[in-house]
Order: sequence, then structure tokens, then C-alpha cells
Amino acid sequence: MPVSPYRQLSVDRRIALLTHELTKSREAREGFILRLVAKGGGFRPATLKKWPVEQLAKEIVRRNMESPHEEIGLLQLLYVELEPAMQIHFLEAAGVKHENGSIPDDLEPPFASAEQVQSAAASLRAQFGEGAEHYLHTIKVYNGEAWPGL
Repeated sequence: MPVSPYRQLSVDRRIALLTHELTKSREAREGFILRLVAKGGGFRPATLKKWPVEQLAKEIVRRNMESPHEEIGLLQLLYVELEPAMQIHFLEAAGVKHENGSIPDDLEPPFASAEQVQSAAASLRAQFGEGAEHYLHTIKVYNGEAWPGL
């Protein structure tokens, strides 16, 4: 089974993303605490609630507890909210309407022609190098049908 784009990120990068998510979402933090307790290992909810967010994130990453759905959300957090430069560059190069890297919900896929996507991908690679490959691979894995030519 191939490794997901999220799991291709370094452990430190995954911890940083999860730390950010756990800091901004109390629901995410509570959900992960319940799953850690259910998975065993002697953890009690009251103890885990006292842990610093980064320590909790490290334990979650160490135990690979992020679901595929959560992985997608964390990658979106990375590329749309925290580091949108690649997303913005790609969308603009492909001629896709967006607001600060967010595509409007009412925009129907495919978002651009295969030629526009290929041209935008080449431009992204020229600007961002190796980092662009991970971004493009992420799009292809999770939403490839919306981006013909990737």
C-alpha cells in the first residue's frame, strides 16, 4: 500500500500541523484524547487533558492515530491556511478563481483544462522546486479528477 502524502511529510512537520490543529480545535483534541484512551497503554483522559498540546501531538503521530480523513484536513490546513503560496501560485497559473487559495464551493470540476493544469504545474515546479512535487502529488491523490493532466 502506498504511503499517503500526509505520511510522506517529516515527523516534525506532522507534529507541527497536528499541534496547530489541536490548539485551534477543542473538538479535535477531545476526539484524539478519547482514541488514545481507547487504544490502551494506561492513559487516562484526565491525565491527557493536562498534557501540553505538542506532547499530545507527538504521541498521536508516534502511534499513527490520524485517520485518512484527518490527513486530508491536515494537508488542507498546510497548503491552504498555513502555507498557501503554492496553492495560490498554482491556481493563478491555471486560471482558476480563488480567494487567498480557497476555491469557491460552487466551482465545478474539472477546474481547468489539462493544458492549463500542465502549464501551471510546470510553473509551480520552476518556482518551488521539490516542494511543488509533494503539493502536486497531494492534489493528484485526493482530487486528481478535478485536475486533468496531472
